[in-house]
Parts: sequence; C-alpha cells; structure tokens
Amino acid sequence: MLSKTIYRSISQFAGVRDAAKYIPRRALLYVPASNQKMLDKIPMMQADSVVIELEDGVALTAKAEARAQAAVALDKLPYHTLSCQELGLRVNSVSSGLLEDDIIAVSKAEKLPHAFMIPKVDSPEDLVQIYNMFREHYGDDRITNTNTRLVIWIESARALLDMPRILSSTLNLHKQAGFFKLDAVVFGSDDFCADIGATRSSHGTETLFARQKFVTCCKAFQLQAIDSVYIDIKDLDGLKRQSIEGRQWGFTGKQVIHPSQVSVVQEQFLPPKERIEWAQELVHAYSEHESLGKGAFQFRGQMIDRPLLLQALNIIQLVERVQN
Repeated sequence: MLSKTIYRSISQFAGVRDAAKYIPRRALLYVPASNQKMLDKIPMMQADSVVIELEDGVALTAKAEARAQAAVALDKLPYHTLSCQELGLRVNSVSSGLLEDDIIAVSKAEKLPHAFMIPKVDSPEDLVQIYNMFREHYGDDRITNTNTRLVIWIESARALLDMPRILSSTLNLHKQAGFFKLDAVVFGSDDFCADIGATRSSHGTETLFARQKFVTCCKAFQLQAIDSVYIDIKDLDGLKRQSIEGRQWGFTGKQVIHPSQVSVVQEQFLPPKERIEWAQELVHAYSEHESLGKGAFQFRGQMIDRPLLLQALNIIQLVERVQN
C-alpha cells in the first residue's frame, strides 16, 4: 500500500492535485435507464464503471421514462456499497436536441453520479452549451463544489481532428469556471465509422488510424483513453485479442455492451506483473531519492520525468483499488 506521505510527494512532483481519487475504468458497461430490471441489478455489477444510459441504448419513445427512472436511481442506489468503482450517467448529446431535457430531469435528484458522461462532443463550442445548461439547471454550487468527474466521447472525423483543442478547452473550463473535471475520453467507433462511411469489421482496421491518434491525444493531456466496443458479444477470443491490443497501445479501458464481456476486458486491462513491479520499484526509488534531497534522477538507465511518474502512480492506484 502506498503511504500518504510518499503519495503526496509524488503527486506534487507529477503536478496532479486530485490523483488520490484515480478511478479505474477498465470496463465501461452501459445500463439502459429505460430498463428498470437492469437498473435494479447495478449494485451487483462488477464492471469498474457502470453507466446509466440515456443515449443510444434508449429508444426515442422511452426517453421520458428513462430520465425519470435515472433520477430515482441516482438517489436510491447505495453508492458506498456498489460493486463498481464508478457510477456514471450518460446523457444525450448537444446535437440531439435532447440534452437539456435530460439535465432538467436528472437535476431533480439530490445526488450526482460519480461522473457525467457526454457523447458526441464535436467542438469547444459544444462544451460552452453543455456548461451553460448544467449551470442553469444545477446551479453554480452543485457543479463546482463536487467530486463528480466528466467523461466525453469523440465520435466524428471533425472531433478527432479538433481533439487537442476540445480537450484543452474542457480542462480550461474546469480550471477557470470550476466545471466538472475531465477525467477520461471515450472513442465512439460506430458513429465514427458512420461519419466517414467506413464498414465496421471484427478486426478493426478501418479505425486503426483513428484509435491511434485518439489515444495519443488523450495521453498528451494525461487523460484516460477508453477504447471502442467489440461488437460480437459471442466472440470472447476476439474481444481478448482486441483488449490486449488496446492495452499495448496505451488505452486504459474498453467499452462493453454485455456483462459477459466484463471479466475478459478487466483481466486484460490489469497491468501485467512486470509492469506493476516496474511501477512499485520506480515509486520506491523516487521516495529514496527524495529523502536525500536530490533533484532529477535515473531509473533503470532512464531519466524520470512527470509523465513516467504519473504512469507509475496510476498503475499502483489501479491495482490497489481493484484488489481491495
């Protein structure tokens, strides 16, 4: 277990104010808010991130019912005894014209989710509308005096090309206005393929460039990168292969659409033993170096900088969180 003293020291060096609250998101599982039976099962769901869904998983004719049931679920669910690491709520996008109705309905709940999740963010201008809607219906205090995080989706060619500006604007909105802190970004492969006219396949070569650019942008801003859905729920071997590929590329988790996919994905996105040992040894070396009052240092022949130390810190916290 990482001591608070060592943790604080490393966090300061890495420039991370809120790293103690690192949230694992190896698997992100959707639960349609229109399905009350599924909502009732949330406390037992083992996915790191369980997402109450108001967007694609809910038919247009069921949106009103889903909003009402989502608001009730936010207040009813036992947050402190949930099996998941995070309870998220995915609303509809700005472009859908349904977002404000979602916010009005769920703002009636006394509790906020651990994370608000916003799909199809195509530009910084979308973020301004999102912020204004939350501010109007939740009020300044509820959106600034909270630990609730923000997760956004990149799902179009325009958004992918403008991704650095979108991420920078979102992080600045947190710093300047206190809006929910951006913590992770999700790649929406189905909508992306539809946008560019590509055909989805099990091997995923049609999204090769997009996924690699996506994860690079996320890591440039020290954000979690959540990979695309594997659409064949019966092909667990294919899911495993794509999960391994995603982790090797730098993704920190993957979307899943069926409970049977959760254990496969979460096992593959747990860092391998040698990576965990690397992180533990690096943190220990840093702690010893710091106690001697020295500055920059080398570890295994490599100069250690803030991104590397943050990687080690996140790995240790991930392991501690999911093994407790």
